[in-house]
Amino acid sequence: MIGSGGREHAFVDVLRRSAEVVVTPGSPGIDGSTNEDPEAIDADLFVVGPEGPLVDGLADRLRARGKLVFGPGADGALLEGSKVFMKELVTAAGVPTAAYQVFDGADPGAVDAAAAFLGSMAPPYVIKTDGLAAGKGVFVTTDLEAARADAVAKLTGLTFGDAGRRVVIEEGLEGPEISLFAICDGTTAKVVPAVAQDHKRLRDGNSGPNTGGMGCYSPVPGIDAVMLQDLMDLAVNPTLVELQRRGIDYRGVLFAGFMLTPTGPRLLEYNVRFGDPEAQVILPRLEVDLATVLAEAASGRLVSELTISSDAMVTVVCASEGYPTAPRVGDRIKGLEQALALPGVSVFCAGVARDETGHLVTAGGRVLNVCGRAAGLDSARERAYAGVDVISWPGMQHRRDIADGAIRPKGT
Repeated sequence: MIGSGGREHAFVDVLRRSAEVVVTPGSPGIDGSTNEDPEAIDADLFVVGPEGPLVDGLADRLRARGKLVFGPGADGALLEGSKVFMKELVTAAGVPTAAYQVFDGADPGAVDAAAAFLGSMAPPYVIKTDGLAAGKGVFVTTDLEAARADAVAKLTGLTFGDAGRRVVIEEGLEGPEISLFAICDGTTAKVVPAVAQDHKRLRDGNSGPNTGGMGCYSPVPGIDAVMLQDLMDLAVNPTLVELQRRGIDYRGVLFAGFMLTPTGPRLLEYNVRFGDPEAQVILPRLEVDLATVLAEAASGRLVSELTISSDAMVTVVCASEGYPTAPRVGDRIKGLEQALALPGVSVFCAGVARDETGHLVTAGGRVLNVCGRAAGLDSARERAYAGVDVISWPGMQHRRDIADGAIRPKGT
């Protein structure tokens, strides 16, 4: 398992049901962690958690050594590594998505052209960095001047350096968002039979700055097997066909973010790895041998059926003071053992380290994912917050409204 966050911790817990797992680089919160170079490890299967190594071509280098890898090569990883590539590919595939234009900071008139384009649009305004930005490269606002200022900051490299010098400006869409996951073996895709809903804003009521995700829940009321198949036929299957047409052998997960607009679902984006924190509420509920499923996909022949528990899970992200702009680190974490002793509560470590006395301390923006599991969403939510309420460190941030009033698509 390659990675070090809460997503990888969830992966490891599930993979260990049937396999021996080594994690690199891992963290003090994940047993079996090692700092060994993943390209020097001998394993039967490599699972790449985060997008960065995939975009950098790690899967290609491992496959060149004859290794079995779950995760796309650098060509497929461009679906997340470049918003421009993604929009062009899904447009070619006929997938419904937001109308857009691309602006490149290298062009002398890009700033003025972007400002003029924004002025021609109705709010909300959506400005995305082309390259990777750790889940924080998307700016959504109803304020035209704020949108123009964000576009200028990105195009000039002020906010995200080279990742932001090319931007995609999209029409704003309205409606609830859901996250769908499909396992791909290069030629076929099978949907994970439950979607999730993430909460991106820092504070309650979807206010405050955009983050990598402050909490999540699954299943989403009103999303049934028929709708899952409709979404696969609408977006994932034609995308896989277009990838094949371009000679891209995509073996890994396709994470499709949809907005359920009044005129029908529209694809917002693709990611080339499991979501974080979506993985924390999806993976533990899978009723399959995950190691076998991932190995089948990596080998190009996914034959196992994907099944999932009907239980609900809710995860609440506990973050450091100053997140997402300047998280404070080094604060001692208290109450973790008490939380883990509560019924239906699990905790995945995202950004932790150990101090000189051996205690876990904060070491990043998103620190812990506190999860509750139960037969229904309300009970799962209560369990998650029961765990959150016994954990503390100075300045700990978390939302109190995760899964509160879970979305129901129109007509359900």
